[in-house]
Amino acid sequence: MFQIRVHGRGGQGVVTTAELLSVAAFAEGRQAQAFPTFGSERTGAPVVGFCRIDDQPIRSHEPVARPDAVLIQDATLLHQVDVFDGLDAGGYLLVNTSRTLPELGLAQYVERFGRNQVMTVPATELALKHLGRPLPGAVLLGAFAALTRQVEIESVHQAIRERFSAVVAAGNIAAADEAYDYVRAQIKESARAEAD
Repeated sequence: MFQIRVHGRGGQGVVTTAELLSVAAFAEGRQAQAFPTFGSERTGAPVVGFCRIDDQPIRSHEPVARPDAVLIQDATLLHQVDVFDGLDAGGYLLVNTSRTLPELGLAQYVERFGRNQVMTVPATELALKHLGRPLPGAVLLGAFAALTRQVEIESVHQAIRERFSAVVAAGNIAAADEAYDYVRAQIKESARAEAD
């Protein structure tokens, strides 16, 4: 089972992000579940979404305590909430930011991960470019597909098309594709640097 935790703030689409990921997995014939955890928080308050993907029926329904991947939709949460709780060195970390990991104060923390397990992606900027709104969820799913290979980008497209109207879907797909290409380019650059 591959378990994902999505951290963001109310109004950023955390719940939608987890749901889209589960629909993308369903499109590939896999089992999936998605659910959020939040109280009566207002817009802007921390929200957590969960997704599980497996090839077998999923019987677990509690929040994800030991994620295989953590997606952070709002980098301001990095030093406010324990977003890394339960994430071990074999996991993946994807942060929505245009800043570098050292600029975020994460240089030492991410040293324990493999070269291509931790990425930053300017998801909000890409969402603004393609949608005109700061909604990074679908963008991060494009990056997630490239980083983890848990779902194909085409399945992300299908999930987006099922959820949104044609115009909104087109913008989200374009943004997700650009994030996918961005992460693949970083991985290729890393491989070239390792080979030198």
